[in-house]
Amino acid sequence: MQVLKFGGSSVATADNIKRVLALAHAAAQRTPTVVVVSALSGVTDALIDAGRRAAAADASYREHLQVLEQRHLDVVRSLLPITGQSAVLSLVKTYCNELESICDGVFALGELSARTLDRLVSYGELLSSRVVAAALAAQDTPHQWLDSRQLIRTDAHYGHAAVDFTTTNPQIQAAVSGADAALYVAPGFVAATHDGSTTTLGRGGSDYTAAIFAGALGAEQLEIWTDVSGMMTADPRLVRHARPIPRISYQEAMELSHFGAKVLYPPTIQPVMRQGIPLWIKNTFAPEDEGTLVEVAPPAHQATVRGLSSIGAVTLLRLEGGGMVGIPGFSRRLFAALAREQVNVILITQSSSEHSISVAVNKADAARAQQAADEEFGPEISAGRLDPLYREDDLAIVALVGEQMKDHPGISGRMFGALGTNGINIRAIAQGSSEKNISTVIRQQDVRKAINVLHETFFEATTRQVNMVLVGVGNVGRKLLDQLARQQTWLREKLRLNLRVVGLANSSRFVLDEEGLDLHNWKPALEAGQPMNLTELTAELLALNLRNTVFVDVTASADVAAGYAPLLARSVAVVACNKVAASSAYAEYARLKALAHDFNTQFLFETNVGAGLPVIGTLNDLLRSGDEVHHIEAVLSGTLNFVFNNYDGTRSFAEVVRQAQDEGYTEPDPRLDLTGVDVARKILILARESGRTLEMSDIHNDSFLPASCLEGDVAAFYEQLAVHEPHFRGLYDAAAANGQKLRFVASYADDKARVGLQSLAPGHDLYSLQGKDNAVLFYTNRYVEQPLVIKGAGAGADVTASGVFADILRAVQS
Repeated sequence: MQVLKFGGSSVATADNIKRVLALAHAAAQRTPTVVVVSALSGVTDALIDAGRRAAAADASYREHLQVLEQRHLDVVRSLLPITGQSAVLSLVKTYCNELESICDGVFALGELSARTLDRLVSYGELLSSRVVAAALAAQDTPHQWLDSRQLIRTDAHYGHAAVDFTTTNPQIQAAVSGADAALYVAPGFVAATHDGSTTTLGRGGSDYTAAIFAGALGAEQLEIWTDVSGMMTADPRLVRHARPIPRISYQEAMELSHFGAKVLYPPTIQPVMRQGIPLWIKNTFAPEDEGTLVEVAPPAHQATVRGLSSIGAVTLLRLEGGGMVGIPGFSRRLFAALAREQVNVILITQSSSEHSISVAVNKADAARAQQAADEEFGPEISAGRLDPLYREDDLAIVALVGEQMKDHPGISGRMFGALGTNGINIRAIAQGSSEKNISTVIRQQDVRKAINVLHETFFEATTRQVNMVLVGVGNVGRKLLDQLARQQTWLREKLRLNLRVVGLANSSRFVLDEEGLDLHNWKPALEAGQPMNLTELTAELLALNLRNTVFVDVTASADVAAGYAPLLARSVAVVACNKVAASSAYAEYARLKALAHDFNTQFLFETNVGAGLPVIGTLNDLLRSGDEVHHIEAVLSGTLNFVFNNYDGTRSFAEVVRQAQDEGYTEPDPRLDLTGVDVARKILILARESGRTLEMSDIHNDSFLPASCLEGDVAAFYEQLAVHEPHFRGLYDAAAANGQKLRFVASYADDKARVGLQSLAPGHDLYSLQGKDNAVLFYTNRYVEQPLVIKGAGAGADVTASGVFADILRAVQS
């Protein structure tokens, strides 16, 4: 004997029912089979809606009932041959007339009792099971229809009746043993009290009906046929890479189903678990798929964490106060008060100090739960021994389930670490005494992100999803996108990263797409994007709430830099090529660093100094290892070094600067480079990263540009460079006469920093710099006489983009 249950989606249409017939017929060829069916998909909700409309004196319930009747009639006409339709169509009309009579009574009374609602919704399963039975008869398949209301006895708790197994089991056994059939069809969900009043077993109760039959008959196995191929590691509607769980224990299945795994109704497991009856979860639409086997003890080599599940629309209630400490009975009183209001408690957690106790309940029960607790503890609250009951809505529970977790340390650490890194705040934590689940209460809006983060952590060790937004698609931005496109395969194979660009922005447009943009053809998407508004971009990005998100700024915009704080506060990593933030007022720099620390994310700006050179990273390594920086001397402008390496008096200074700009070594306004402002920012950043509290006004700048060069626009700037050519030639000739070279040097020592043009002799470490090279000399406790030198190309879109790329990887691998 075996029992097969088919859900609403499996019998939603005539074509689907034909699949059910084939599966039922094949099963009955192997062993006697009971088939339990749900109502057609959506019918139960439609019946509830009709009843409520009738109770509200809304006569439109009649139209809704007519739609339901027509749907069933259409299924019969599509499913059965014309010669076999008459009796079934008549039966459908009879049932639908009874439905209308019930709703007419509800309409007249203006009241829908729980008892009447149970009778109303029972017609969904009665109709579907009769249609399936009629289709079997039309195929000449021997079978018998069983009325579950005559076999399953319950109490009078309408809507969620408790089964009397002492009476039910022998009635089912007698009904089946007394019939000479290999195939039986029964409606799920419905039962009756001892006096014959129709009851229901709760939403999802058709699963339970099947388990009741299986337990009563000592079935070889129970099969739950649905529209997914077994229990999944996570909800596939939330997690794209969720996969079926091949085998799972009864206890694990109960935990997952309790915490929202909709594929299985929680009470289903009890009748079969008691007898060790295997339970298969199969896909009606892919019967060849293996599905999930729920059994007593799956093989020990199965995954430590078996699955993830979640419950939405949860409210957290917290009772706390000094008056609870050391006083027994508070928990008992709280649960008794909730029980009186028939409020189901989903999760419980209590502080070790006994100062507070928290319970999670369904949001629909929250008002009654709060009122019950307030009434129970009113005297203590009034006397100040307890605080007023705290209530927090719009929450959800995410649970990690696995029977082997108790034997593997570090599971909870990985769970909390993964959530924390992605800015998911945990409101409450509970771990069952059996250690089969770890449950966390989080914001409802974070559920998708949390489930994906945890699934990635425990089930997708091969690849980690990273979501990146890039602001600035000029020279550096374009080079970065090219590098990312070329490295996609390498990142997946070597670093196990799937780095997806989900957003792009320039000064005029922005586009966001959580599925990722085509790195080989991104321009059309950006051109078709929204008008650029940083506030809107940030709001939409945060609303997407994607895991492992990195915001990359390769602009020079103060406005973009001003938007880092809200991103860091939501654990979005920030990679800044833009020097504005790190060289802004010290208080703002420190605030951004603190936000990154507090919200467990990264604020990285390696390319602020030295483009792709590992200057800041090396400095941080020195400090982390206990060294101390005393003196820094550096050439920090690839632009200025290029200019002074190419200016020898044979061409005008203006021509050399123009070449530097044409080759992409300068800022759009070359004065930012030539005035030394950019270099001053860089030495300021290095001093701050060394642990010093300096402001931009503390940097002494010995500018070599005549004042008139700073007036007007860029065109006027070049005109003034030509006017002052004798000045620049004089600087060069003076240095050359002594065998020296001009270098724009930044230095820091004794809490003071300065930048300016210097003439350096051949023996100096900065003398021989070529082209656009930068060099940084660190004098520390360990590097006293001979400095630690970092030298290399310090300008250019390619090297700068590579430095940004490296920061992105640091941000997501930290």
